[in-house]
Amino acid sequence: MGKLAVGALRAVLVVVLTGTVFVQALMAWALISGSDLEDGSLPLTPLRVTTILGIGTAQVALVCVWRLVTMVRRGTVFSHAAFRYVDVIIGAIVAAALAWFAVTAINAPGQRDDPGVTLIMGGIGVAILGVALIVLVLRMLLAQAVARDVEAAQMQAELDEVI
Repeated sequence: MGKLAVGALRAVLVVVLTGTVFVQALMAWALISGSDLEDGSLPLTPLRVTTILGIGTAQVALVCVWRLVTMVRRGTVFSHAAFRYVDVIIGAIVAAALAWFAVTAINAPGQRDDPGVTLIMGGIGVAILGVALIVLVLRMLLAQAVARDVEAAQMQAELDEVI
């Protein structure tokens, strides 16, 4: 991975992480101050808490991606240490899906006249779970690559003994 690609990815990660922290701070401020009054159409407090937690899952995934990019840059990504970060990313995506399903459930009573919105939101939650499955497949590919790397190192050691 080139220096330009790593730098660009890290810049994007910093911008996204900064933006999510800003949104979380605004949501927390609104939650604590109670500055805007609820009009009764939606329960804002549970939505805000769920949003803050959901954004936290994205932040965890961003930090893990940063660590994986660092490992790629150092050439150590094909090691067992990378699995920890990939597993945390999978867990964060599943947690984000659960947070999304919670938002869907909180929003559902207000959508009695138009249940299609709830179905669409449920479909988005299933799509988020699909992303977790894609990352799980990528984890399996990483496991195969690590196994091949270990096998290649063993063969190189045997070849070195012969020579």
